[in-house]
Amino acid sequence: MPIQNSPYQAFTTLLNTSGHSVSPAELHGLLLGRSCAGAGFEADSWLADAAELLEGEPQDNVRNALIGLQEMVKGELTGDDMTVVLLLPTDDAPLADRAAALGQWCQGFLAGFGLTYRDNALSTEATEVLQDLAAIAQVQDALEESDDGESDYMEVMEYLRVAPLLLFTETKKPAEPAAAKPSLH
Repeated sequence: MPIQNSPYQAFTTLLNTSGHSVSPAELHGLLLGRSCAGAGFEADSWLADAAELLEGEPQDNVRNALIGLQEMVKGELTGDDMTVVLLLPTDDAPLADRAAALGQWCQGFLAGFGLTYRDNALSTEATEVLQDLAAIAQVQDALEESDDGESDYMEVMEYLRVAPLLLFTETKKPAEPAAAKPSLH
């Protein structure tokens, strides 16, 4: 029996009843992508990016939910335990639906990161993470209802819980200090 009041389902219902056909996974990915790329946590710029994805200004109830989502992400990225909870369907949803949501999350993340990140000086590891996200966004239909499919899904989901942390940490690195010039004594 599906869990009717999961955060994902509640967000889906909120968006649908407000006339938005966007996936909560894609919205969450967009938010995490822009946050990991250095957008900060200023509500108005997040709401502007979200409104673009929603194709219109959100109603107050959606606006409040988006601000709450941003506060949650801010806490996850800047908190001591640095854990990311993905806004995805629960495990009792069909694997095809969960895999599609993973792909939407990756698409949103890449869009948010790409819209925001301007430095263009990522490490090889960070570049590989972005390439992995692009690949995951493309292969969402490849998972089959089976034990192997479930296992593959869980592996990908765990990877996606760590990937944003790596990118957030990398984009928050302080600039390299200039090499000290030797003193002439």
